[in-house]
This record gives sequence, C-alpha cells and structure tokens, in this order.
Amino acid sequence: MPRIFDNIEKPLLPALVETLKVAERADFCVGYFNLRGWHHLSDHVDRWAGGDGHCCRLLVGMHVSPSEELRHALRHREEEDQLDNQTALREKRRIAEEFRQQLIFGAPTNADEAALREISAQIRAKKLVVKVYLRHPLHAKLYLLHRQDANNPVTGFLGSSNLTLAGLVRQGELNVDVLEHDACNKLVDWFEDRWGDRWCIDISKELGDIIDESWAGERLVSPYHVYLKMAYHLAQEARAGLSEFRIPSVFGDSLFDFQVAAVKIAAHHLNKRGGVLIGDVVGLGKSMMATALAKVFEDDYHTETLIICPKNLVAMWEDYVHRYRLHAKVLPLSRVITELPEKTRRYRLVLIDESHNLRNKEGRRWKVIREYIERNESLTVLLSATPYNKTYLDLSAQLALFLHEDADIGIRPEKLLAELGGEHEFIRRHQCGVRSLAAFEKSEIPDDWRDLMRLYMVRRTRGFIMQHYTGEDERGKYLLFSDGRKSYFPKRVPKNLSFKIDDANPSDPYARFYSDPVVNAINELTLPRYGLGNYIAPKPKTPPTLLQAKTIEGLSRAGTRLMGFCKTNLFKRLESAGPAFILSIERHILRNFIVLHAIESGLDIPLGTQGAELLDTRHYDEDPDGLLVDDDGEEDATDPTATNGLRTEAAYRLRAEKAYEAYSGPLKNRFKWLPGTSFIKALANDLYTDAQSLLQLLATCGEWRADADTKLAALIELINQHHPKEKLLVFTQFADTARYLKAQLVARGIQQVEEATGQSVDPTGLAWRFSPVSNAKRDLVRKPDELRVLIATDVLSEGQNLQDSHIIVNYDLPWAIIRLIQRAGRVDRIGQQSDTILCYSFVPADGVERLIQLRARVRQRLIQNAEVVGSDESFFDDDTDEELIRDLYTEKNGILDDDGDSEVDLASYAYQIWKNATDADPSLVAQIETMPDVVYATKGHAHNPASPQGVLVYMRTTQGNDALAWIDESGKPVTQSQLTILKAAACAADTPALPRQEQHHALTQQGLAHIVEEEKSFGGALGRPSGARFKIFERLKRFREGLGNKRDLFITDDYVRRIDRVMEEIYRYPLYQSATDSLNRQLKAGIGDHQLLDLVFSVREDGRLCVIDDQDLRREPKLICSMGLAGLNQGQTP
Repeated sequence: MPRIFDNIEKPLLPALVETLKVAERADFCVGYFNLRGWHHLSDHVDRWAGGDGHCCRLLVGMHVSPSEELRHALRHREEEDQLDNQTALREKRRIAEEFRQQLIFGAPTNADEAALREISAQIRAKKLVVKVYLRHPLHAKLYLLHRQDANNPVTGFLGSSNLTLAGLVRQGELNVDVLEHDACNKLVDWFEDRWGDRWCIDISKELGDIIDESWAGERLVSPYHVYLKMAYHLAQEARAGLSEFRIPSVFGDSLFDFQVAAVKIAAHHLNKRGGVLIGDVVGLGKSMMATALAKVFEDDYHTETLIICPKNLVAMWEDYVHRYRLHAKVLPLSRVITELPEKTRRYRLVLIDESHNLRNKEGRRWKVIREYIERNESLTVLLSATPYNKTYLDLSAQLALFLHEDADIGIRPEKLLAELGGEHEFIRRHQCGVRSLAAFEKSEIPDDWRDLMRLYMVRRTRGFIMQHYTGEDERGKYLLFSDGRKSYFPKRVPKNLSFKIDDANPSDPYARFYSDPVVNAINELTLPRYGLGNYIAPKPKTPPTLLQAKTIEGLSRAGTRLMGFCKTNLFKRLESAGPAFILSIERHILRNFIVLHAIESGLDIPLGTQGAELLDTRHYDEDPDGLLVDDDGEEDATDPTATNGLRTEAAYRLRAEKAYEAYSGPLKNRFKWLPGTSFIKALANDLYTDAQSLLQLLATCGEWRADADTKLAALIELINQHHPKEKLLVFTQFADTARYLKAQLVARGIQQVEEATGQSVDPTGLAWRFSPVSNAKRDLVRKPDELRVLIATDVLSEGQNLQDSHIIVNYDLPWAIIRLIQRAGRVDRIGQQSDTILCYSFVPADGVERLIQLRARVRQRLIQNAEVVGSDESFFDDDTDEELIRDLYTEKNGILDDDGDSEVDLASYAYQIWKNATDADPSLVAQIETMPDVVYATKGHAHNPASPQGVLVYMRTTQGNDALAWIDESGKPVTQSQLTILKAAACAADTPALPRQEQHHALTQQGLAHIVEEEKSFGGALGRPSGARFKIFERLKRFREGLGNKRDLFITDDYVRRIDRVMEEIYRYPLYQSATDSLNRQLKAGIGDHQLLDLVFSVREDGRLCVIDDQDLRREPKLICSMGLAGLNQGQTP
C-alpha cells in the first residue's frame, strides 16, 4: 500500500530527502517553484556531478494566474491556442520577471542568501536545469527520483505539493509515493513527453542571471549605488514634477536651472495637493519662480491668478504681470478685508507673497483669505523666505489657508505618536484625526514637520545652490546668465563700526542713556496698558454687554505677556538710537494720560489692539504707541499723539484731552471701548506712577544732541570717507531711527539719501531708484534721481531687489543674529557683481559685553516678573547664544552665511544628489533604475555614540509611505529621520564595497519589524472617543489587560489569540454600519464584557464586523534597500 503524506501527520519533505540521499538524478514537475524553498533539497542535489543523467530536471507548469485561467476557460470561442516563437519568447520573459519578483518580497536571511547562491551555482554547473511548460497550464505535482537499483530504479511521489516551503512542510497537502514499476515507468514517460515538448522552454540561464543580479548575488554591490537608490526613491515627488511640467516660452532663458527645478517640483505639489509653499531663502528669485508657476497653470489649466502681497510690493508684482503677460490681479494685503468678500470674482489660483504675515489664524485677514480660497476652491501658492520663526504653528497657519485642519493628508506625526506610545494615546489626549494638519500642530519634533513639509514645501538655501548649480573659476562660484554674464556668489564679510561711550563725560548721550538709572527705570515699569487683563473689576457696577464681555475675555488672555514684549521693545529702541527711544517714552507717557483722562472724567476707555505682533519689529517698524492700528493690523500714521517735546505733566494732560476728543470722534471706530468702571482703581494709580517715572527718566536723559552722537558720526565718516562713491544700504529696526538718520545726513550735506519704511508711499520706487540695474529700470531712473544711500527698515526689505549695492550697515544690532543674515541676503542676490558683501555692524568701542550684559539683565528681569512665559520668551526670535554676538564683534568669517542643508526640503535635497550623480555619469540612470529591491551594500563608517555601526533600512510600508530606520548593532533603533539617514548613507563613487556583516540581514529584519510594528501601532484611526469603534476597542483592551497571564478551562491561549485578532481588526479597519448600529444598541443597554466579546466574535464570524479590503490583506511592506555601516580599522577612511 502506498504511503500518504498530508504534511499534518506525515510530512512529505523527510521522505523526499531520504530518497534523494540514495538517488543519482531527479525529475520534478510542479505548478509553482519558490526559489527560497530550494534549500531543503539543495545539499543533496549538490553532490551530483551535473550534466545529463546526473542532475535535477525541474519542470514548472503554472505560468498563468487563477483569474486568467478562469477567463480562458469561460471564453466564448473554443479554439486551440496558437503558440509561436515570439509568443513563447514573450512568455519566457514574463515568467523570468515573476521569478525576479519573488526575490524582492520579504526580508532576506543568511540562509536564504546561501540557498539562492547555491541555486545559481548548481545551474551554472548544470546540476539543476529548469524549464517552463508553455503549451498549456500544468497543475501536476510529480517527484521522480532515479537510482542504480535493479529492484527499485525509480521512486515517485505524486500529489498536491508544490516545490515551496508550504508545499513541502507546512500546509495541508495530499501526496502518495509510487513504487510499482509499471506506474513509475508511465510517469517517467509522461514527464519525458513534456520535457521534450517544443514549447517546454529552458529558463535556467535566465534564472541564474536573476539570482546573480539580485541581492543574493555573489558580487559586492557598490555602496554608492545603494546611496543613489535611496536618493532616487526619496526624490520621487521631485522627479515626477520635473517630467510632468514645462516652463512657458515667454520666460525664454530667464530662469536658472535651480529655478526651473523649483517651479516644476512646486507644480507637482500644487497639482497633487492643492497648495505649495515656495520657501527658498532670500535672494534666489522666489517671485520669478512663483510667476512662472502661475503661468504654467495658466497655460496648462487656463487658470487666472489673484496675487496678494504687502502693499510695498504691489508695483513689483504688477511689473511681473505685465512683463510675462500673466492673467492676474494684484491685491495689497491691506485691502483684502474690503475687497475679497464681495468685490473679487473667482480666481482659480491664489498667490500669497510674504505669507508669513498670515501666521495668526485669529486675524480677520487670515479668515477672509481662508474663506475666499475655500469658497472658490482655489489652488494656493505661498511665498516666504522665513516660513516659520520658532514655532511650527507659523507653518501650519499658512498651510491651513488651503488645507483643512481635519483633512486626511495621508501621513502622521510618527515621532510624536512614538513618544506618546501610539495612536490610541494620541486620540485620548487630542480630539483630532491622526492624519491631519491638526495632529501635526500637536508636535514640536522637527522630523515630524520635515515629513509634512516635504509634501508641501520647496526650499533651498544659498549654500545648497552654490554646491549643486554653479560653475567655478578663479573668482569663485557663479551662475551663468543666458547672455553669457556670470553672477558670482560673493563672500559675506562681517565688519565692525565702533562708537565711543564715555561714562565719565556727563554730556555723552549714550553714557546717560545706557546708565543704570535708565535701565532700572524701564525694568521697574508696571505698563498697565499692556496688561489690562490684570485690572478687570471682578464685580463691576454695570454688567458688561456681550460685546464688552468678549473684549474683556481678550484682555484676560493677553495677561502679562505684552508687558514683557513692551519692555523688550523699549530696550531695543534704546539700543537703536536715542531719538527713537525718547519719542517712544514721550508717546507712552501721553497714552497713559489719555487713559487717565478717561478714567478721571468718567468716560469710556479707548483700547488699542492687544496683538503682540505690533511689538514685533520684523513686521512693524513704527512705535505701537505712535500708531493707530485696527484689530487686524491696519496702520494709520495720522495719530493725533505727536508729543512735540512735551516735558511737564500739565502739558501732557492738556494734549491728552485733545487727543481723546479725536479718539472719541472721527477715529472712534479705530478702537474698542470699555467703561472705566470695568477696571479696579489700581489701574489709574499704576498709569500715573509709570507716567511720573518716565517723566523723571526724560529729565535725567535730557535733550538728545545729534552733534554729540558718536554713532551717527561714525556712520557719516563711513559714507563720506570710506565709501564716498559707493551705494550703502543702512538697516534699522525702527522707522523713527530711519527718519532721524535721513534728517541728520541731509543736514550734513550728504546727497541722494532717502528713507524707506513701512509707511513709505512708494517703497518699490525707492528700491528702483537705489538699485535700477538689478531691477531692469536703468532707462526709467535719471542719474539725478538715483539714490546713493538708502536707509531702510526690515519691514520694507521684503522682496525688493537692492543688489546694486554691496555694502550693508546695521545701524542697530537685532537681538536675533538671523536677522543680520537676512539683511545680508537683501543685497546678496542673483545679479550681485561684487566679490564681497561688506556687512558693517555698530558696536560700542569698549566691546559687546556692555550689550550682552544689558540684554541679560532685561531677560532676567522679565523672567523674574513672569512677564515672559513658555515660548513667548522667543517671541522676537531672540538669540540667547552670546557667542554669536562675540563672533560678530571679532568679525568671524562665516557668521553671516545662511542655514545649512537641514533647511532644504527633502525632495529637492534627494533629487539634487540624484541629478549630480547622473549628470556626472549618465550610465547610472539605467543602473539604478533597474537595480532590484532588497539590494544591500556595506561601507566603512566612522562611528561614535551618536552615529553607531549597524544597518540603514529603507522600506515602503503597507500604506505606501517611505520609511527609513537606522538600527544599531544591538538591534535598537537610532533614528528614523529620513534626512539624517540619507546623510549617513552618503558616500563617494569610489567608496569601497565591504563584505556583508554577519548580522546584516538580522538587523535588517529588526529594522523592518520596528517600522512595521510602529505602523501597526499607529495604523488604525479609531475615530471619536464617543464613537462605537473607539468604545468597543477600549472595552476589549481593558478586558484583555485584565486577563494578563490567567489561563483556565475557558480562558485558553486560543481564546486570547482570538481577542487579539479581533482587536487588531477593529483597530485597523472601519466597522460595517450594521455592526456599528448593533454594538451601539448593546452598549447603551449596558452589555457586560463577556457578552460583548461573544457578540463581537459572532459578528466577526459572520463577516459583518470590519470592512476589510482583500488588497489590504495582501499588501505587504516592501524592502527597498539597506546599507551596512561597518566599523573602520585604524587608518581607514570611509
């Protein structure tokens, strides 16, 4: 009787192996052949000599999918398939590709690698010959083993087992052995007939080549090629844009290659996701790129563009619209509230320049623009060189203009989820979808934001462009214009301008103003107008109206924050120039007396805006006490609070009364109003105390004497003696300082001087007069009208071309060094002809320690008074690194260079790696694109605790997302930052390939497991805590945790595994509506845990619990490649 092998009670494999041990050749016919399953038999085949009569002949019969086979069987026409040579060749290639695909699934192991190499070696030695049968599908599973034995020359095994691991060992099968001579001979004849068939094609060579070219091949793969494969896949978004879009002909050769790349990548983001942020640093031509992007969509999709920009950039944008024949309307940001809701028709593309001005989602401008974009379903292009300050909420506010906060954006803040312990904990804490912009707003982890911004932002730095897009000659690196001109990247050179402070001289204005009494007086101010929320009466005589209550609530939210900001601003004005500081003090006194007048007269109190942004000198250069500003930041310079040198209390009170009349009359709508009874009496007391203190401070300081201003004298000397014929761009943070400097320079006889501030009527015209060549306005600006010295605030400098000059003067030193870098970028732009940018900064002659100590005292006092809290401490982007200021003082090279590659968007960074490599060696394109997945290489690595040896793993998850992991030698994850890992993989083309480390595949598997486990942990979206899915999962989770290790007659291991499986399904997949309704009813009825579990089991068994797509079940994570990091021996270099 034949033996039966079912792989349950009796497995086939041991019997097959025992028979192979005594056989001299074998003939196998199977439906499917799993290459990795060969290792069970390879050792026994390997001892044969090879060649005819001494090898294993393997016939593979199934070459069509079950669905294709079914369609073939049910087709209407019954006719013989006609095979020809071309069809057979095509089928051979297709089947070879299917074998190739086998090798790119799953994780490699040492055993699999050895087995695959053995297959290749046995094919080359003709110990294994593989054919595919093409005449028709062949389902037969037959194993014939031949030996020199007169009684039993052939042993056969016939049944259902394929030559796969599952077929030989695991799954239920049914096979029998065939020992009877006649039966064996008939089986041999049957096999020979098919083996010799014309359409039985030898695929052995192709199979050997596939293995040799795969990750299992014997040759060492170049680490450089694996590095490029990583870059190739990470640059997919960039490559897609570059191939999908074309630059309109109207631009001719006016765009550089790096600008063309940015436009095309941005076009891909915009087309795919509805919005993009172009965030290149200052001076790289973002306006031109955005114009080209708008024109691309106009040509391809017939869009028209609405351009929203600061009012000082309107003329520039109108010039671009005219020059490039763009169908567009230019709207100043200051008019969006009045124009957008009713007066502006639909534009399908909205372009917002300097979009960082829209970081406040509570502002009216932000809301109006957001509503317009949503109502018109407009595509949105954002432009900003400084898209965020020190909080990522700046970024999210800009993205939220076109991206709904709750929309599913396809990715999650993975680092935050890992930190919290998974998605479930995130949902418990935060009421928002995990794949939403709102979820990212909860994260302060840079890697999360890099992941988000790679989908929406294109950003390159000056250093990045210099490294990747320039030529180089003896003068340095340059960009080449279409007419052959070269635009060099100049060197930024920090220079100091010292001014003397003589503490022993009572007439020295700086000595008086920097004295301890002045500093102490400012530190002691209460500043009640900036903290009105602290003075709200708990039980006012007359209850507030609804509108008043809302105003009071806003005051309470402001708390003491604005007090700290105001003090900081006073000190900044003190550092800038004496007149700016004096004017600010005078205005502050007058505003205090205006409020005192209202309180003492029983009148309503006028409230200016409580927005801290007015104290931010990056965006407002006027003194907030000298402006009337509405709730959305609309400025009006005609405030009737000009002080005209008031010095006595009586004079201030008289002027305050007249100012109040104007406030309560024609200017009434500029303010919110509250009755004086809304506040406690301490408000009046503190207002008066501060006013008296400031009056005393003015008396101490005295009048400012410009003729004794050593800082001003140093500036005049620089203009007249050091650079008498060159253009100088003088920067200050404050409009008051700019006006003072212009007046004094003109008074000293310096000609062709102008000031440009946020209040300038035509700032673009001033930029053209100062820099006519770079603005292509040489023919419009007459020589007598040209400017040699332009005094500008930081607010004006946004977006203007000022590079006819190469000399910058920082009249005041911002508390954030990054501001100096940005100022340098205003003249270090494309088209700059000078080799150097001279960046002068004023510092006291006795060194920067005086400034450092002053700033330290201010900070310490603010913290002591709790006037700065949390992230507010960095509201002005202040630098706490004193070394940066000292480096500036010592004129250290490189201190004014821009950010490094960490600020470049990942798609651009990866694409540039790919482009540079393929430009240098075009043959790499085909090599890398055809490189199989799962491939690995090993390179030398100079390791340290922060950068250990191990393996870099790159995979594509079941959700289709790219995921990278760095696993150390102990199997622990180091990081999953894509940029960090890509940099760790970086190597040169001549980097030697090292042998694989023994634990490479094991570490790769751990990296895959880590990524998969994280995705599994974060994979589902349980929805709202009030929903049935969330509640069911919570109940089951608590029940499962309560079981612990308890096992008994009813709670078995199988029972616990069933609970785990059902929990995983609920976590990963949505519930059917019928299941939701049924479970909700039972939850409301108070069902117990055991009964609930029984119900869930029952619904699941009926297939009515979760909506599970078969594709989701079949989808597997895919290993792209891996890079081993091996330690270097002494003397080696990576």
